[in-house]
Amino acid sequence: MPPMSNDGPAAAVAAVDWHALEADEALRRLGTDRTQGLDAAAVAHRLAEHGPNALPEPPPRPPWRIFVRQFKSPLIYILFVAAVLAVALGHHGDAGVILLVVLVNALIGSFQEGRAERSMAALRRLAALRVRVLRDGGEHVVEARELVPGDLMLLAAGDAVAADARLVEEAQLQVAEAALTGESVPVSKSVQPVPEAAALADRHGMVYSGTHVTAGRARAVVVATGRHTEVGRIAGLTERAEEPKTPLEHRLERFGRALVAAALGLFVLVVLLGLWRALPLAGVLMVAISQMVSMVPEGLPVAMTIALAVGMQRMAARGAIIRRLSAVETLGSTTVICSDKTGTLTKNEMTAVVLWLPGSPTAPAPRTIVVGGIGYAPEGELLEQGRPVAPADAALHELLAAAALCNDAELLPPEDERTAWSVLGDPTEGALLVLAAKAGIDLAALRRGSPREAELPFDSDTKLMATRHRRAGAPRRVMIKGAPEAVLRLARGQDEALLAAARAGAEAMATRALRVLAFATIDDDALDAAAGFAALEGRARLLGLVGQIDPPREEVRVAVAECRRAGIRPIMVTGDHKLTGLAIARELGIARAQDRAVDGPELERMGEGELRDELAGIAVFARVQPAQKLRIVEALQARGEVVAMTGDGVNDAPALARADVGVAMGITGTEVAKSAAKIVVTDDNFATIVGAVEQGRVVYGNLKKVILYLFATSMAEVLVLLLALMGGFPLPLAAVQILWINIVTEGTVTVNLVMDPPDGDEMRRRPVPRDDRLLGAEILKRVALMTPVIAAVTFGWFAWRLAQGVPEELVRTETFTVLAMCQWFNVLNCQSATASALGPRLLRNHWLAVGLSLSIALQAAVLYAPPMNALFHTVPLPLSSLLPLVVLASTVLWAEELRKLVVRTLRRAGR
Repeated sequence: MPPMSNDGPAAAVAAVDWHALEADEALRRLGTDRTQGLDAAAVAHRLAEHGPNALPEPPPRPPWRIFVRQFKSPLIYILFVAAVLAVALGHHGDAGVILLVVLVNALIGSFQEGRAERSMAALRRLAALRVRVLRDGGEHVVEARELVPGDLMLLAAGDAVAADARLVEEAQLQVAEAALTGESVPVSKSVQPVPEAAALADRHGMVYSGTHVTAGRARAVVVATGRHTEVGRIAGLTERAEEPKTPLEHRLERFGRALVAAALGLFVLVVLLGLWRALPLAGVLMVAISQMVSMVPEGLPVAMTIALAVGMQRMAARGAIIRRLSAVETLGSTTVICSDKTGTLTKNEMTAVVLWLPGSPTAPAPRTIVVGGIGYAPEGELLEQGRPVAPADAALHELLAAAALCNDAELLPPEDERTAWSVLGDPTEGALLVLAAKAGIDLAALRRGSPREAELPFDSDTKLMATRHRRAGAPRRVMIKGAPEAVLRLARGQDEALLAAARAGAEAMATRALRVLAFATIDDDALDAAAGFAALEGRARLLGLVGQIDPPREEVRVAVAECRRAGIRPIMVTGDHKLTGLAIARELGIARAQDRAVDGPELERMGEGELRDELAGIAVFARVQPAQKLRIVEALQARGEVVAMTGDGVNDAPALARADVGVAMGITGTEVAKSAAKIVVTDDNFATIVGAVEQGRVVYGNLKKVILYLFATSMAEVLVLLLALMGGFPLPLAAVQILWINIVTEGTVTVNLVMDPPDGDEMRRRPVPRDDRLLGAEILKRVALMTPVIAAVTFGWFAWRLAQGVPEELVRTETFTVLAMCQWFNVLNCQSATASALGPRLLRNHWLAVGLSLSIALQAAVLYAPPMNALFHTVPLPLSSLLPLVVLASTVLWAEELRKLVVRTLRRAGR
């Protein structure tokens, strides 16, 4: 290996115009051998010096800043006001209790806030990009984050470029750079230097991180990694960008402000009533404070944080990483899912399923061979008319040898029992290698016996690729692969009847949504790169056709049907031909009989109004460019849809960011796409996206259950107090008892209610409206039943016991206990709007059962522990008196059970 520059690699990499240097000079400065690459010691040294090749991440926020952020809520502000007033009145214990709940909320929020970032870090480790490099004279596959300046990357069509690099060798290399330069078509590359002042788009001797190779092959020496790459600099500019608040956050803010106003109004009303009753001012103020606190659902901020965090964890277990907790809510409102086909709706494991062979002089009829097996495992039989094909079949061997040699992919065996066969390179070419292996061809021996001498890389214009191979004791042979119409044009010198049969065979495969490749050969041809494919016309001999398909995922059919039932419309967005996409869409249930497919050129010709009008009948968008994805999203949103859009490329980032729910692919997705998305799907599976939508509905539904529970019980407390004040009764509850109900009785069950499992009908409901209110009509109707029942039971017991002449302290303790018991029964009511709380459903939420048990135990402590009696102004109740209180408190349960029974009866009657 040549010596490094005297200044060392760090100084050599910094501030160098690599595009202006000759390739050999770039290699010299980086101390890299063109044929050997770096050695292990140099890699280790440079990795320690430059750090991993990873995009810049936002600096971690200090814990104190995260902690302080938790107090930015109107609900928290009013609790601070209440605590200050309590201290001013000398009730330091009550103030301490109020501040304690605020502190607990902040601690839980701080703990949960970092979960999404930690999950994303785990995802980056899981879905690390792998690249081919030359090290120690051999080819190695390494994780992209292990690249260092001076590494020699080996690039081929379909590869992602993992670092900024200077080209040192290339063969008709083309790279898609639209994300960096705005150039909409792939750029042809060259090893020649350009002037120092050349713009980024004109640096044809460079390849950049975040771009991908569309054609050709190359070797390139890495010159910048991580944050020093061009895409790293761009990412650094967005580190401090603030994300907008979601609709849920806005609704909670409005809800909080309304509660603040209501609580202040209640405070004034209670003080006025107390003064009217000539009650002591200090006592009235303390009760007014307690009622103000009772209006504030202290558990709501904690419940919201936990609900979203639990939803995030459940989704992560199913393969969906939520990058922002509150984005979970948007999932429940999703009305359209625009999904990529390859790898999301399908397995992304191209599989050859049928072969067409031309006839021979002895058997002039064309032959059709069916290939068994799905995926990359080389397992499956080749059958002709139901019988296995003979291993010595010369025509078949010649076709499969061409498929394996005119090929840039690598078939990789499993690393261990936990991994599967995989393909490095283009999946279409990988499927050809699998096909050859199924026929018993030794791929390594074939390539050793027929080494490649020259090539014409795949050209998207001609739709052809050709390679020339040396053969021992035989003339050189050119292998040609490409689209059937292109290959048949090169074989025009053959019998016209044979070519017509081949065209018919290709069309028959295409109507089955197969991707068709044709193969041909020419013996002893020079394969002139300057003359290109035009020099081969009329000289090729057709070998046959191969039909491939990317098999649909079996679970996607079920997921699509679930979408339809849930009022969600799936749309396919694919780079394939529109007929292929439409065939797959119909097989999966995405396209109905009357639906159609539109390709990129057709979409380009449509005006905005026409597109919006036609959207209802379009199930497939084919051959679309990334910019057109953005247009599709905006057209759907203009129709009032809430759009989830999938994507994996750098160019998909604008559409992902614009969509209501951007979904990036965890396996194939670029870091830029993941950063722009709100959700990352670790298995690239459409069914996982649908599962995330379902979980989003579960989370939002559970949050509404908590709001119903807290609002109904808070209003009941207010009503009980107002009835007492206006009726001339003494105060039914001590201020500290109200705090106990709000903080302990409610707090022990609220956070567990948000962990309710799915009801099972989430995907049979309509999507949550975008403008859905936290206190909607359905919740208010239920509150209108629950609140009066709880208030009537609690105040009725209080008034009746006072009329019997029972000591006031005992009556207040009983009233306090009845109200707590009503909360226990009411939390069971809130689990479902229609299903009975009795029976098996009672125990399906184990967390809630634990919370109820804890609440009952704490209530027993406040009744029977002497220190608690003194603090909370209670007296021990005889055990015999508890049963009547339980029966009375259960009234709220039976009232709701009766309402639910009526609802179920009316639904069954179809009313």
